[in-house]
Amino acid sequence: MNASKKSRPSKDERRAQVAEIRAAQVRADRRRKALTILVFGAIVLALAIPTTIVIINAQRDAVAVEQAASQPIEGEKVVDIPSATHVARDIPYETASAAADGTLLPPTGGDHDPVVQNCGYYAEPIRSENALHSLEHGAVWVTYRPGLDDAQVATLRDLAEANPYMLVSPFKDLASDVVATAWGVQVELDSAQDERLEPFLQRYLQGEQTPEPGAPCQGGIGA
Repeated sequence: MNASKKSRPSKDERRAQVAEIRAAQVRADRRRKALTILVFGAIVLALAIPTTIVIINAQRDAVAVEQAASQPIEGEKVVDIPSATHVARDIPYETASAAADGTLLPPTGGDHDPVVQNCGYYAEPIRSENALHSLEHGAVWVTYRPGLDDAQVATLRDLAEANPYMLVSPFKDLASDVVATAWGVQVELDSAQDERLEPFLQRYLQGEQTPEPGAPCQGGIGA
């Protein structure tokens, strides 16, 4: 009995044990908080780095496009347009048959229909006569070969929806997969992802070549 009593810790010893337990709990809480902050910081950093890269890449892409658009686009052809009057009939455009191997290129200017082709995307071919009136007002007409894969067509459709002065339509027997045409200027492209397309749009949508800049590309036919 006496030996048992002697083995019990004193009040001071119990207080010391409790204090040590509480100190251990405090240290554990601090470690957990530090670990939480470290993990949270790592997550934030992991999320921020891709976002920063995307923003930086987007800025670099915008600068590259602007630089490319500041000069003639590689491969573009400039065509002299001798006359441009309104004619309410079908017109046999000479430039439409200028490509080799029986393929065609859209006309780049000349006499055209009195009614504009409303800018936008078209799943079916449109009349060149109406499209040229839109080009006269500063539009760019992007044509593509019928049968072009859906992903490329979707890319062109998105561009048309984002640019109020842009026409997109298929063109029978087109010489290239994609052709971009402004008034008096044209470039054949390899695909909808061709890196020359966006600079062409930036340079020629309402560009200096436009005979009637600011005139509407709506209020006509289609779309």
